[in-house]
Amino acid sequence: MKAVITVIGRDKVGIIAAVSKVLADDGINILDISQTIMQNVFTMIMLVDISGASDNFSDMAKRLEQVGEGLGLSIRIQREDIFNSMHRI
Repeated sequence: MKAVITVIGRDKVGIIAAVSKVLADDGINILDISQTIMQNVFTMIMLVDISGASDNFSDMAKRLEQVGEGLGLSIRIQREDIFNSMHRI
């Protein structure tokens, strides 16, 4: 199963490392990643494979949200099918 992770906030050192560590610790593989900085605002979208995750989806979402709060970022995760349904024209 795949999921989409979005990260938005003020740019600072260690954002990608912090998010990647949470994912690696839970056995989640990053399939694709896109990130950019727009006038000191960091934005990142990741496509991840959560089929090997050691925790359930809800716990994973809470942990990512906590990391985001610690860094002053918004970090959200959605299952790919829900993300696609919400963004279909």
